[in-house]
Amino acid sequence: MVIHLTLFLYMVLASLCDGLLPASLPRSGEEKMLPVLHEVVGTVLDAQCSIFIVTNGNTTATTISKFLRRNASPRGVGVFEVPGSDYSPRTTGGKELQEVIQTARKLRESSWCVNVVVLSDDPAFLASFAESSLRGRLLVWATRLLVVTRLPLQELRQLYQALSLTNSALLVLGQDLLFASVYVQLPYRPSSGQLQKVASWSSRGGLVLQQQVFPDKFSRFPEGASLTVAAEEYIPHVEVVESPGPPFSFIGPMANLLDILAKSMNFTYSFQRPPDGAWGGRLPDGSYNGMVGMVSRKEVDLGLGPFGMSTVRAAVVDFTKPILIDYARILGGKGRAEIDPWGFLLPLTPEVWAGLAALGLLVILTVALLSYLSGQRLPGRGSRNLYFAVVRTLLIQDAKVPKGRRWERVLLAGWMIVTLVTVKSYAGNLMSLLAVRHIPQPYQSVRDVLDDASCTMIWEANTAYVQFVESVSSGTFHEVSKAGEAGRILYKKSTQYQDAIDSFVRSRPYVLILEDLTHKVLMGQDFSNTGRCDFYTSRELFLPFIFAMIGQKNHPLVPALNKRITAITEAGLYTHWVEATIPNSTTCARPPSKITVTSSLSLANLWGMFALLLGGQVLGMLMLALEISIHWLSC
Repeated sequence: MVIHLTLFLYMVLASLCDGLLPASLPRSGEEKMLPVLHEVVGTVLDAQCSIFIVTNGNTTATTISKFLRRNASPRGVGVFEVPGSDYSPRTTGGKELQEVIQTARKLRESSWCVNVVVLSDDPAFLASFAESSLRGRLLVWATRLLVVTRLPLQELRQLYQALSLTNSALLVLGQDLLFASVYVQLPYRPSSGQLQKVASWSSRGGLVLQQQVFPDKFSRFPEGASLTVAAEEYIPHVEVVESPGPPFSFIGPMANLLDILAKSMNFTYSFQRPPDGAWGGRLPDGSYNGMVGMVSRKEVDLGLGPFGMSTVRAAVVDFTKPILIDYARILGGKGRAEIDPWGFLLPLTPEVWAGLAALGLLVILTVALLSYLSGQRLPGRGSRNLYFAVVRTLLIQDAKVPKGRRWERVLLAGWMIVTLVTVKSYAGNLMSLLAVRHIPQPYQSVRDVLDDASCTMIWEANTAYVQFVESVSSGTFHEVSKAGEAGRILYKKSTQYQDAIDSFVRSRPYVLILEDLTHKVLMGQDFSNTGRCDFYTSRELFLPFIFAMIGQKNHPLVPALNKRITAITEAGLYTHWVEATIPNSTTCARPPSKITVTSSLSLANLWGMFALLLGGQVLGMLMLALEISIHWLSC
């Protein structure tokens, strides 16, 4: 829905108000201004867009109404007047200007497209409007701005920054209104840089276009540009290369991406590392530290990253198109190979043990039932020996069956076949399992870490992960935050990862919680140095984050970068660079939790069986004592 705002109070009261509005030109002079405005506006502005006219009262209502008649917009017209002489933020004029900017922004957001025409000869008003419109987001790149003034160029230097960052042009009228010039300001020029003349107008020759009035200034910098980029080491994406002198450089996939962007857009760049080594988060006082703070304060033009996207950071910086999606994992140190003394139980699963017990009980009950139905009961101990024959068969002992009980022979024969297959399989697997060593990998989820009070977590400071953990008010990660308050979280910088896994994680009970790609790099580097896989990663993936570069808030450089970043990522180049950067990335990706060894069996392997034997003997002695006691009591 397009909102049509036409403030024709000027036109209704034009004849009454001409003497009330201050005019910088006599009436005849303003009449001379209309032809140049009509031709320039009609040529360079989009005729299908709404027109917003902003003035500080130096133009009469008659001139504005005639201009609107000549340049009627099918989508509506808005006229905004901010009279006054002082437009600083705390004055009445400054507050009125802010209100006008906010109102115009709401109308711009509701309109299909907007052209803004500013008419003023007051340098203070023009400077205040430029600053307020940028801060209030009135001038987005899709909005074309035309500033019309009779001031000389040397008095308009305060507008250069705003003109360079917006889709804008400057129409400078001659004092006699017989000629005019149109200028644009290219971005990243020095503050003393001259405006570029793109068109001229004269009363005789009309409008002559020399170049495009509203060029895409950020698509490619024809005269080059020099940008400052905040960067810090973040393997495998960015790796710092130190040199003997003060200069340093970065290599890695993100450096490759930045190099392609620089060549395609024709800019050079220099790196600046954050003094605190942090990526950036919001501090208790509302400010931001790290590289996010540097970009938000406009100390640098870009943040290389890649940075995890979050609403906290998006409040002060703009993210480019996504470069990759990564997940967090737990990196833990593998324990030493341990012998399981109860390994003799492993050849059969608990379900098989339960099945054998149930099947043996079923056979005993069947024998009892068939014995009862046949009417051939064995007297005394013979009956009990028959029932225990099932157990004796399972233990590879002899079993005697009285004559004349063929059904019992058939039943026990079937039971013997089952026990024979089971026992032979058990014996073969047992010999193999006695040579198995188990490698503990206890932390497979965040819950496992939380449940072990002796385990300390290592997180990178001031990251999107930490911001999320500290912001949630319930659930597993709220418990992580509480564990941090209890001293179970150790914060490290990205440049301290290798020292952290050597000093803490390798010896346990510390775990490093980082992105999956970073874990692969650390494990690959450790394997290259030691030839061993001393670490493992958890099966659980959590905290998915989208990663991108960052730029200054509302800066048109970010949309220009997006087109190229999208092309690079869709072509698979970034993924290829990452894979090529990680050495031995798959060698330790899934290390086994069990290993086999060739060695003599020792008491460490078999003490479980001896313990079971001793337990059986103790239980037998207790049963014997119980039987004797019952016999004596019954006498």
